[in-house]
Amino acid sequence: MPFTLNAAAVWPIVLLLLSNVFMTFAWYGHLKYTSSPLYIAILGSWGIAFFEYCLAVPANRIGHTVYSAAQLKTMQEVITLLVFAGFSVFWLKESLTWNHAIGFCLIAGGAAFVFKG
Repeated sequence: MPFTLNAAAVWPIVLLLLSNVFMTFAWYGHLKYTSSPLYIAILGSWGIAFFEYCLAVPANRIGHTVYSAAQLKTMQEVITLLVFAGFSVFWLKESLTWNHAIGFCLIAGGAAFVFKG
């Protein structure tokens, strides 16, 4: 049997990945600019978060035809960790340690149980 991709299974992952990039910048991007007033960080974060919602809401709506709400949330959390790890290293220039890697792997391992049938 040939392998086929179900759009309803794939699009939520793509959209959640993109939405998490926006949300990570909304929540943590301002940490690189601590000299800016806090209200600017808040307003900028709200503006960025709007685009995150424009991706996350359709991701969950489409995804719920294939995944349970718990699976969607778990997927989002694992994607968040992956996006945050890259963001932390490349944008904030912070190092990730073995402790981070082990902690993230334990979370991913726990997430795998949500998808066990």
